[in-house]
This record gives sequence, structure tokens and C-alpha cells, in this order.
Amino acid sequence: MELQGSYTFNAPREVIWQALMDPDVLAKILPGVQKLEKVSDTEFTGIMDVRIGPVQGKFNGKVVLSNLEAPERFHMDVDGRGAAGFIKGGGDATLEEQEGKTVLTYAGQAQVGGRIANVGQRLVETTAKSIISQGLESLDRLVQAQLQPAAEGEAPAVAYTPPSEMQVALGVARDVLDEYIPPEKRPVVVAAAGALVALLIAAFIAWLLSEDAS
Repeated sequence: MELQGSYTFNAPREVIWQALMDPDVLAKILPGVQKLEKVSDTEFTGIMDVRIGPVQGKFNGKVVLSNLEAPERFHMDVDGRGAAGFIKGGGDATLEEQEGKTVLTYAGQAQVGGRIANVGQRLVETTAKSIISQGLESLDRLVQAQLQPAAEGEAPAVAYTPPSEMQVALGVARDVLDEYIPPEKRPVVVAAAGALVALLIAAFIAWLLSEDAS
């Protein structure tokens, strides 16, 4: 499975580099991360709760950085294992400053095995891309909140709230919808889903009324 993409941060390259090297920051922005600790300057260990399609599980893993050329580029290797299977991969990231902004470009490969691989490579790939994208967006929001401190007695100019599990799940669902369903058919699917939810709510209300009546 190949993963590649880019993201533009509205912040200087040095700021983004420092954030990417900070385990406390990464623990806040990475969807599903429950624990992340720094073992050395180039190695982190942690626990991540990941859902891909119908399969969900906790992974104990480690992240090892190499070929660090601050603040320009680094290589990252990831190895996570749990009851649902394993995730292993590596890739390179480069940071280029453009007019006060930072363009992060990444490319790498990953392998998955166990039950998590049974959901299909395409779904795994779409979910991985969605999690990476949401993590980078979250990092951008956090950095903006740090760069714009509030005046005394005032609320921060840019507030940062870590993404909830529900927000991450909805983000993945949106990206899966974009990947699997042609644009011309999406309104029909959304309408059908809305109708199903409405029926379930109506059935639940009817059940409550029948319980009250009895």
C-alpha cells in the first residue's frame, strides 16, 4: 500500500518541525492515539486505537526517525501490532518554506496483516489517507492557536480542540463516500441514509410510547 500527499501549513518551517518532533503535540493531533512517549531523540512508543471498516483494535507500536536534516526532511518507520493484526511501514517527509508558509510532502509504503487486512486494501488505504489528512489539519489548528496567544483576560484568537472519536469517524466516512460513490449518486445515498435514520428514530419513539402506555 502506497501513501503520498502534501499539506500546506500557515506557519514557518521551524515551527512545524518542532511540533512534529514533540510527542505531546503528536498525541493531541493524531486520531486514536491514547499514549505516546519519547524513548530517545529518534524513537517513540505508544498505543493507538484504530478503526478500519468493521474492524477496531488497539495497537502497541513504535515510531523510529532517521535521516533527520532539521528542518528540511526526515524518514519515519512505524511498527504497530495488536489483536486485530499489524501495521508496518516507512516513508520520507520533506518540509519546504514558501512565503512564510510550510509545504509538507510525504511518500511511503505500508503493509497490514491479520483481521485488519481482511476489510480490503482499498478501504485500508482510504482510511489511512483520511487519518493522515485529519492529523495534519489538526496540527495546523494547534499551531495557529499557539502562534496567536490571547490578550490578558480574553479568549484565544484561535481555539484548538482535539478531534473527538466521532469527528474522526465521520471524517473517515466522508472520505470513504468520496472514494467509493460517484458524485452523481451521492445525493441518493445520503437521502436513503437520512430516511433510514428517520425510520429508526420513529420506531424508537413508538417503542417508548408503547412502554409508557403499558
